[in-house]
Amino acid sequence: MERRRPPFIRSRLNSFGYALKGISAAFRSEVNLRWHVISAGMVVAAGLYLSLTALEWVVICFAIGLVWMAELFNTALEVVVNLVSPNHHPLAGKAKDIAAGAVLVASLTAMVAGLFVFLPYLWALWEKYT
Repeated sequence: MERRRPPFIRSRLNSFGYALKGISAAFRSEVNLRWHVISAGMVVAAGLYLSLTALEWVVICFAIGLVWMAELFNTALEVVVNLVSPNHHPLAGKAKDIAAGAVLVASLTAMVAGLFVFLPYLWALWEKYT
């Protein structure tokens, strides 16, 4: 008897469910991801307070997404490396270090984008109150 595949819409919904399950697992296990989420919340709050323009919101959203994506890829790579190389191996360590470097690059890129967006507002506030 041939196994039936779920209908197209159901399989798409299943895919979203698996993705959300993965994000949730990473959030529960990775302290750094939780810090990125908290940081993003503070940036969004600052953006709401300062009434960012639509283009500025696009920059901020892309920066936040870049960091979260890098952290999720890093977490996934660490899990796979730990699975295939449970004992210490120099190449496993190198792979983890490179993935951590990608998170650092994404974070620094997001910080620079945030500075370009927020510095003019902060400068205006500084001039207003000094």
